[in-house]
Amino acid sequence: MDGNPAQKLIDFQPQRTFFIGVDSDGCAFDTMEIKHKECFIPNIVRHFELQPIARFAREAAEFVNLYSRWRGINRFPALARTLDLLEKRRAVRARGFPVPRLRAFREWLATEARPSNPALTAHLAQSAPGDRDELRRVLTWSAAVNATIAEMVYGVPPFPFLREGLATATARADIVVVSATPTEALEREWREHNLAGSVRLIAGQEAGTKTEHLRLTTGGRYAPGHVLMVGDAPGDLEAARANDALFYPINPGAESSSWQRLHEEGLDRFFSETYAGEYESALIAEFEALLPDTPPWETVTG
Repeated sequence: MDGNPAQKLIDFQPQRTFFIGVDSDGCAFDTMEIKHKECFIPNIVRHFELQPIARFAREAAEFVNLYSRWRGINRFPALARTLDLLEKRRAVRARGFPVPRLRAFREWLATEARPSNPALTAHLAQSAPGDRDELRRVLTWSAAVNATIAEMVYGVPPFPFLREGLATATARADIVVVSATPTEALEREWREHNLAGSVRLIAGQEAGTKTEHLRLTTGGRYAPGHVLMVGDAPGDLEAARANDALFYPINPGAESSSWQRLHEEGLDRFFSETYAGEYESALIAEFEALLPDTPPWETVTG
């Protein structure tokens, strides 16, 4: 097996004339809420000792990961942004609570293009002795999140109309899962619901960012207008734009109707090359209005 997790993307060859990338958590499967509220956030509170400000930690983490323009980003930058919001929040400062800064972790994050557990493990092995406890703390948190997800998250089906959409699309498009979730969890979830056979590849965080996933699988391989990214987060839109791909949004809170619209009209437009322009722009405007960049506590009481 090749040691480079991205090698399968580098070696990817088209079998169809169209390509569709599909995000997983919150897009294909209704797993965002349970993963963050029951797995990520309790482990953030526990491993970073945020019990005195647990309510505020939950609100910050939910805003970053579920209800803002950062929805769907990699867990490591999401952790840093959550701590930043906590540090700035007036209610937290009023309590005199010292929010962990995690300097060594942030330095690693600033230089690591593919943040993941394996990448952090490798960095930890060669880090300065004074940084190891902090880095080990972050790695322990991330491993605990994975263990909690493996124990907690099962039996969560795909959104209605996803199966129908994939069944329609596979006849004309190469379909690849493009996600910031660890690959092991992705493969487990897609196999559990007998959907792994509907996609050509499953790409997780170890193989790079979503932008890299699309670049490696589609760059120079498909005609203009023949690549579509389906996602529920602004990062999916950014990855599409960075690769001159079209974007179809799965709107948070309206996922089933979004998949129905893709199945009933969006795919026809994509394959007939009438998707770009006014139709896509209207969908994106609707999507972007759903995800703000200012937390509600900053516009109310702080």
